[in-house]
Amino acid sequence: MARSGVRGAIVAALVGATSVAAAGVTASATSASPAGIQRPPASAFTHGRVTNQWFPLRPGTRMVYLGVKDGKRAVDVFHVTRKTKKIQGVTCRVVHDKLRLDGVLVERTSDWYAQSRSGDVWYFGERTASLGPQGKVLTRDGSWMPGRNGARAGIYITGAPNDGQSRPQEQFPGHAEDHFQVMDTSARVRVPLVRSAHALLTKEWTPLEPHVVDHKYYVRDIGVVSEQSVSGPLETGRLVSITHMR
Repeated sequence: MARSGVRGAIVAALVGATSVAAAGVTASATSASPAGIQRPPASAFTHGRVTNQWFPLRPGTRMVYLGVKDGKRAVDVFHVTRKTKKIQGVTCRVVHDKLRLDGVLVERTSDWYAQSRSGDVWYFGERTASLGPQGKVLTRDGSWMPGRNGARAGIYITGAPNDGQSRPQEQFPGHAEDHFQVMDTSARVRVPLVRSAHALLTKEWTPLEPHVVDHKYYVRDIGVVSEQSVSGPLETGRLVSITHMR
């Protein structure tokens, strides 16, 4: 995720307490998204540039999140690469994501995003690997790509989020079916690097795990700054570091 406001340096803050608040938030995962959304033609995309104000992907950006997962200290590194990948004729930005639990690399993923000219950021799938001792690949379950086995791209975030708006982020029935819904466009959030009274709060869920619900907070020109489970196993992540590489 590209981040403005902090350039050319890492800003780190290992803070134990993080507070997040927003009005009118519910943990219900019953909201429906429009079924079977169709993406625009390849000519309607921006050739790998993702400039959505809520989820900008500036090549060379590295973001670090600290939190908890599976009862362990989690460090998630999100790196927007300079690479692109063409999927179904659409040039997508490649993002690498690495997750460490208690210092051990347990997951590595390549995600593919593309932005339409209307500002919507489309999610074109992922190649993921769960790792065991010595980095051995245990499984690639969760990997998918539009055009294979009936999978289709979904909308990760729209160009103009508004209260109640909902979209499928993944369209691979029975395998990957994440959805989001906008809960608040003026939420309050505070993490080690930033605080805002005008954050975007979304709820994410999947019908494959109906009792698991996450909340994500986005700040303009930064992207995701906080993620936390509100139902299901405890998982948290707070933005603590941003680096922009030239």
